[in-house]
Amino acid sequence: MRAITLIFSISAVLTAGQLAATPSQWRQYSATIEQSRWQLSSNTPLQCQLEHEIPNFGKAVFRSAAGKSLNMDFELQMLRRPDSYGLAEVLSVPPQWRAGEKTKTLASMRLLKQFNGDLPKKTAWTLLTELEQGFSPTFYYSDWYSPYDKVVAALNPVQFPTQYQAFSHCIAGLLPYNFEDIAFTVLSYESGGDQLTRESRRRLSQIAEYLKYDQEIESIDLQGYTDSFGGRWMNEQLSVQRAQKIKDFLVAAGVAPEKVQIEGFGERRHAAPNDSALGRAVNRRLVLQMAKP
Repeated sequence: MRAITLIFSISAVLTAGQLAATPSQWRQYSATIEQSRWQLSSNTPLQCQLEHEIPNFGKAVFRSAAGKSLNMDFELQMLRRPDSYGLAEVLSVPPQWRAGEKTKTLASMRLLKQFNGDLPKKTAWTLLTELEQGFSPTFYYSDWYSPYDKVVAALNPVQFPTQYQAFSHCIAGLLPYNFEDIAFTVLSYESGGDQLTRESRRRLSQIAEYLKYDQEIESIDLQGYTDSFGGRWMNEQLSVQRAQKIKDFLVAAGVAPEKVQIEGFGERRHAAPNDSALGRAVNRRLVLQMAKP
């Protein structure tokens, strides 16, 4: 006997009398106990992704990415994307063995033409919590290809707990910064050499850690600068030396040498006046810029 059936999800929406009165036909999609699979398809410090296939319908995807704050989104990937605009009601349907439990209405999901359905952070977490408790998040909407059909698609919680635990561990290991946070970075130097400040050393270590996992980085440009103390030629050489040292560090961390380009501008292109210690500290810098295809 199937642990999850969609008959009760229909009855939660329509009473028996309403079912008899409506000419609509319900098309039901859900994995059986044997078909139910939850897969951790991405498990890196940059992204965690948990997937569940709905046979003949598509796939449910939960995703969390590296960043300053905890994030989560849900995407309902459909084999037949909407051909018009509408709404899908999202319910949490109890399993048959929990007699007396009520179906809960969780949200309304907007359906946009030729796009998959998606839900924001709070609702995505709610869906995960309902699955963890053995409930079946269910989506129902009017079919945009047939005026006579309504569609019901459900997530099966069978086999969910183990993969959800792995998903949670993955989320706990996400980096607290993403590409946008480090793609443009200004590193600062101590006076008179190529020694980074303590804060910039920490920042550079973060960048190196990120680069271990992101294989889509196309190029890294390093531009070195100095303050106006010292001779112009010496400052230009020092700026090149600073850029080269950062390149060597990134290459040692695993970045392909051909992806890293260096330039030294010496005391040109000042970012602040050189007539104060604070201004000179601002000018002793290296600008790191990363690009993706």
